[in-house]
Amino acid sequence: MIYTDIGWGITQIDTGFHRDSMAACFLMQQGNEFAIIETGIRSTVTRVLDFLAERKIAREQVKYVIPTHVHLDHAGGVGLFMQKLPKAKLVIHPAGARHMINPEKLQAGAIAVYGKSVFQATYGDLMPVDEAKIISAPDNYALQLGERTLTFIDTPGHARHHFCIHDSSSKSVFTGDTFGLAYQELGTTERPFLFPTTTPVQFDPEAMKASLHKIMATKPNNLLLTHYGMIKASDEILAKMLAQIDDYVAIALKHRDTENRQEYISSDLMTYLIERKRSQGLNFSDEKARSVLDSDISLNAQGLDVWLQRMAVNQG
Repeated sequence: MIYTDIGWGITQIDTGFHRDSMAACFLMQQGNEFAIIETGIRSTVTRVLDFLAERKIAREQVKYVIPTHVHLDHAGGVGLFMQKLPKAKLVIHPAGARHMINPEKLQAGAIAVYGKSVFQATYGDLMPVDEAKIISAPDNYALQLGERTLTFIDTPGHARHHFCIHDSSSKSVFTGDTFGLAYQELGTTERPFLFPTTTPVQFDPEAMKASLHKIMATKPNNLLLTHYGMIKASDEILAKMLAQIDDYVAIALKHRDTENRQEYISSDLMTYLIERKRSQGLNFSDEKARSVLDSDISLNAQGLDVWLQRMAVNQG
């Protein structure tokens, strides 16, 4: 098991999603109370429960389970966690709660994206959560974990059911997918290779940019990314993300009327990110970039294609 104690009572645990260092969940401690932020996939549950046992933490001490949104690399383990953690409450965005109570539509949507065999091998059947165990957390909702306050920030753009979590103790924000991806193989905490994620089906560039501003308005010291790890918050990081979202949109619009446009968008996104890598002076190879980025770029191209479809319907 790969884990890192990052300070402030927070442990980052690798979820084992596809490969090491692709997706993380976080165990937060305040006194004798704990919260799990992000749940990974179903197999992640065993990893976290083993970690609790190793640290001699009773399952009854886990007070909250908190996925940032209901995409399955973040919330696929929710149902099983809620069965295994008898005192825990599920804290979820108001728009995501219904998918946790009845995950049939969520499962069907994931099967449509990944195919049934890949879905079953990766996620397994999703398990419903008792509505009585759910806390719906709208914008600016606050929860106490011991003496620390967790404040929930409604952050659409990647998904309409997405929130981020500001932690008063670390002065950090758990950003889910809203502040993009920064895989450790491609950068460092000081020099992250950060890029947006526009996966299907609710990408909204203007909402995403507004959400980035909302996150930075909390004046965080650090950003804790599910994909992957901690980076320092700065105005420079914000500016780069805002510019990249505009660049993604420009790539999509360039191919708006192109046949098989998803393929062309994907190719241009790869070229764009490799050029950014070179301009930042990062020394990983182009081959490594293509290997690490391939699946995300494919999903990002799908998301941009869906966005173009939605734009065409709205303008028609």
